[in-house]
Amino acid sequence: MSHTPLKMTVEEYLTYDDGTDKRYELDSGVLVEMPPGTGNHEAIITFVLFQFILEKQRLGLTLEPRSNGVEVACGTQIRRPDVLVMTQQQAVSIEKKSAILRTAPPLIVEVVSPESVERDYAIKTLEYAAFGVNEYWIVDPLENKVTVCLLAGSIYHQTVFSGERRIVSQTFPQINLTAQQLLMPKF
Repeated sequence: MSHTPLKMTVEEYLTYDDGTDKRYELDSGVLVEMPPGTGNHEAIITFVLFQFILEKQRLGLTLEPRSNGVEVACGTQIRRPDVLVMTQQQAVSIEKKSAILRTAPPLIVEVVSPESVERDYAIKTLEYAAFGVNEYWIVDPLENKVTVCLLAGSIYHQTVFSGERRIVSQTFPQINLTAQQLLMPKF
């Protein structure tokens, strides 16, 4: 027996509570459960966040890295990126209300899991580009690569990093990270 997915508006999503601690995204008006990631998925998220915080502190940047608690409203989609880096103004704008950004953060990172391959590579690439996210990292432990997408006009130019190749970032131009370090984090 299959049931029709629950359709809702962005406004309904913002006040939705099913009495559980499940996490969701809103995809074209459909509530999509985001199951917990694997231990490796979570380790990658933690490592990326930690590296971004270290880089922010080292360079005295006003950027605010966050892991999967801040959502972005891309039109009718509400996405919950694994990691995002927002501006100080964006951080202030959500300080005392729902953590949903209505303007594009400078950087979003998604860690690919088996059920998110198409969503991370195809759907979110189009959504984040249309929303104006300048830099989008797709960290893919399934394929052992990191794809960095940099916005050029309305589309992304993509560069794939693997092994010991140093990742090149617009947001963190001096960051010293390789794909291997991100994919197999050591704390």
